[in-house]
Amino acid sequence: MKALGSAGWRAWTAVALGALVGTELRYGLGVLFPEPAGAIPWTTLAINVCGSFVLAAITTLWIARPRTAFWLRAGIGPGLLGSFTTFSAVVFSVDQQARSGQHLTWLTYLGLSLVLGLGAAAAGWKAGKALSDRTGGS
Repeated sequence: MKALGSAGWRAWTAVALGALVGTELRYGLGVLFPEPAGAIPWTTLAINVCGSFVLAAITTLWIARPRTAFWLRAGIGPGLLGSFTTFSAVVFSVDQQARSGQHLTWLTYLGLSLVLGLGAAAAGWKAGKALSDRTGGS
């Protein structure tokens, strides 16, 4: 097995630190805006939609600026935003609601997660493209 070079360790460290920050942000928002059992988890929905927007926007900027350091992209993308937004939270909530017979709630939540998440990603792409075009791309 080949040893990681300094660039590899920087990326791993950035992902770990980004994940720590993203997890704490998510936890803090959960404490500030608790989700009552049996209701649509609005906090989780808002977190995932905002994260979809931000990830699409910065990814679009990084495509226009391919020289952005890999460790920085790894730390912000999979690290910070990957731990801030979680598909597993959606699946867990849907599972809990389905098991308790709240079929309208879980269907609504899943539909909103998909539609709003994709819409936010599309809007993030447009925002990233507009910002990239405005600042001259690479």
